[in-house]
Amino acid sequence: MIRHERLTAHMDGEFVVFLIGMRINQPLMVHKWLPVILAMPKMIKELYTQPEHGFLHAEMWFSRTTLMVQYWRSMDQLLAYAKNREAEHLPAWKSFNKSVGTVGSVGIWHETYQAMPGGHENIYVNMPPFGLGRVGDLRSASGGKESAKGRLSKLG
Repeated sequence: MIRHERLTAHMDGEFVVFLIGMRINQPLMVHKWLPVILAMPKMIKELYTQPEHGFLHAEMWFSRTTLMVQYWRSMDQLLAYAKNREAEHLPAWKSFNKSVGTVGSVGIWHETYQAMPGGHENIYVNMPPFGLGRVGDLRSASGGKESAKGRLSKLG
């Protein structure tokens, strides 16, 4: 449902924004990059069904280089999931290192950002709930929250 008003998403406390993706460097090497693509949906399904891991939400875009934006409750929970021997991630990571390693047919990447209270801002206009707006508390971006500067100083 599209929300026509100006909204901002409020998050209590800190949270983590995790960007992750892959790049197909050699398109004809399907046997190398297809398993990498197929591993992510298993992880995301697991994370949505097991909220105790601290995963909040993800948005994804596909192209030669993929991009997934994930929101996590804490850095500790993200790191614990990455090393959890019972979860989908660690076997997929080991498989990537064994089958692809550094030969170059497919690249993977990630960036991790810890957001502190007062250290992030957002705006949504004529949008369905999206990104942080799917997990945060959507509030009117009016009054002192009309500008990015105002949203940064009035997050509480």
